[in-house]
Amino acid sequence: MKKYLFPISLAALAIILFQSSNVTVIIAGIAIFLIGMIFMEEGFKLFSGGILERALQNTTNTLPKAIGTGIISTSIVQSSSLITVIIISFLSAELITLSGAIGVVFGSNIGTTTTAWIVSSFGVKIKIAAYAMPMIIFGVIFKLSKSRSYQGFGNILIGLGFVFLGIEYMKEGFDSMREKLDLAKFAIEGYLGVLVYVLLGAVATIIIQSSSATMALIITALASNQIVYINALELAIGANIGTTVTAIIGALTSNENGKRLAVAHFVFNAVTAFFAIILIYQFQALVDYLGEMIGIAEDYTMKLALFHTVFNIFGVLLVAPFTNYLVRFLESLFVSQKEDEVKAKYLNPVVVKIPDAAIKAIKNEVVNLYDNALKLISNALYIEKEICDGTTCSSNIRFSEPSERVDVESYYAKNLKSLYSEIIYFSTLAQESMSESEKNYTYDYKLASRDIVEAIKDLKELNKNLYLYLKSKNSHIKEEYNTLRLMLANIIVELERLRFESDDIEALSNVHILKHRLKELDNIKNDKIDSLIRQNHIDSKMATSLINDSNYVHDIAKRLIEASTILWIEDRDIQNLGIES
Repeated sequence: MKKYLFPISLAALAIILFQSSNVTVIIAGIAIFLIGMIFMEEGFKLFSGGILERALQNTTNTLPKAIGTGIISTSIVQSSSLITVIIISFLSAELITLSGAIGVVFGSNIGTTTTAWIVSSFGVKIKIAAYAMPMIIFGVIFKLSKSRSYQGFGNILIGLGFVFLGIEYMKEGFDSMREKLDLAKFAIEGYLGVLVYVLLGAVATIIIQSSSATMALIITALASNQIVYINALELAIGANIGTTVTAIIGALTSNENGKRLAVAHFVFNAVTAFFAIILIYQFQALVDYLGEMIGIAEDYTMKLALFHTVFNIFGVLLVAPFTNYLVRFLESLFVSQKEDEVKAKYLNPVVVKIPDAAIKAIKNEVVNLYDNALKLISNALYIEKEICDGTTCSSNIRFSEPSERVDVESYYAKNLKSLYSEIIYFSTLAQESMSESEKNYTYDYKLASRDIVEAIKDLKELNKNLYLYLKSKNSHIKEEYNTLRLMLANIIVELERLRFESDDIEALSNVHILKHRLKELDNIKNDKIDSLIRQNHIDSKMATSLINDSNYVHDIAKRLIEASTILWIEDRDIQNLGIES
C-alpha cells in the first residue's frame, strides 16, 4: 500500500485540481503559504547567526523562563517547527534539560497563535498581495549577497512575501467559491458538530503538515462566510490536535529525547484540546466578553485568533504545574538498551545545521570516543577495575595476569573506527553552516578524535608484546613491561583527574607537568634498557621490542594528553598554550 499510496494521492489531487478552478486557487494558496514558511525557517537560521540558538540555550534553566522563551521566539520566527528542531537538537546535545525543552514547547504553542493574529488583522482586511511582491523582489536581491546574514534576511523577506501571497490566494478562492457553494449550510449543532469539525481540523493539519497554514485557511474561510464562527473555533481546536500527529511522525526517526519531546507535545495538546472541547461554549462566552472589552466584538476573524490564544494559555496554566511529574514519566520511556557495540549517541541529524548545538554534539561524541578508547586501553593493560568512577580516580591501580590476549584490532575495527568515521562525516556536514571561529572549534575536536584513534593504533602494536612478555619467565623483561603499563595507567589517571578540574589555568599547569614527566620517564627508560642489555638480562630481540614498545607508550600518552587538552580545557587561548607546549 505504501508503494502505491503516494501516486494514488497525486492522481486524486490532479483530478480535484482539474475539476474546480476555485479549489485549485485555494490549494495553490496553501502551497505558496507553506513555501513561505520554509523560506522563513531557513532565513532565521542564517540571519540569527547563532543568536536564536544561544538565546534558547541560555533562557531555559527554569520552567517560567522556558515558557516565555517559547512564546517570544515562536512569535518572532513564526515557526514552531523551527523552534522544536532547535530544542530537540539542544536536548540531544545535552545543552538543555528535558524540563526546559518541555517548557519551550508549551510556550511555542502560545507563540504560534500570533500567525492567526497576523492573518486576521492584515491578511483578510487589506490587499496583502500588494506588499508580497516588493518583499519577494527585495528578498531575492538580498539572497544574492555573499553575506550569510543578508542571505538570511532575503529568505525571511521571500518567506513573508510568499506567506502573504498564499493568504491572498486562499481568500480569493473562498470568495469565488461563495457564489457557487456555501459551506456554512453544512454546520452541525451541538457536541456532534464540535467533534466532527475538530476531526476535520485535525485531518486538515495532518494533510497540510502545518497548523499555521490550517489556521490561515480557517480564517480566510471564516472571512468569506464559508464557515460559521462556532465551527471555526472547533476547527482551530482540531488544528492543535493535528499538529501533534505531525510532531509524532517527525519523531519516529529521532532519538530518545526527540520521542520524549513529541510525547510531551502530544500530552499537552491532547489535554488542552479535551478541556477546550468540553468547555467550548464557556470559552466562546469568555472570548465574546474579552472581544467587547478590546473592541473586536463584531470581528469574528480576530475573535477566532483570540480564542486560539486563550485556550492555549489555558492549556499551559493547566499542564505546567505537573511538568515535573511529566518529566519523570517521559524519562521512563524510550530507554535504550545497553549494547556491546559502540554507537554514536549525540550526532542527531537535526543538530547538524544548528552551529552551537552541533559543536556541543561533536564534543560530546569525541568524549564518547575517548571514554570507549580508555576502556579498551584499560582492558589491554589488564587493569582489574575502572581507573575512575565518574567523580574520583583511584591512586591504587591493580593489574591482573593476562589469561588471553585482548583483540585490540578487532574491537577498534568493529566499534571505534565506525564511530570516528561518523564524527568526521558529521563534522564536515556541520561546518557548512558555521562561521570561521565555529569551524575552528570543530577542527580542534576532529584533531582530538584523530589523536584518540592514533593512540589506539599504537596500542594495537603494544598489546602484542605486552601479552607475550607479561607471561614470560624472564623476570627482568616482565618487570619492564609491568613498569610500562603502570606508567601509562598513571598518566591516564592524571588525565581523568584533569577532566574534573574546573580551573583552566590549573589544568594547563597539570598538562605541562604531565608532558615534562613523560620526557623524564622516557629518558629513564632508555637508560634502564641500556643497563639491561649490558648486563645480559635481556637478549637483543627483547631489547628491540622494549625500545619499540616504550616509544608506543610514549606516543599513546602524548596523544591522549593532546586530546585531553582540547576536551577538558574550555578557554581557547589557554588550550592553545597546552597544545603548543
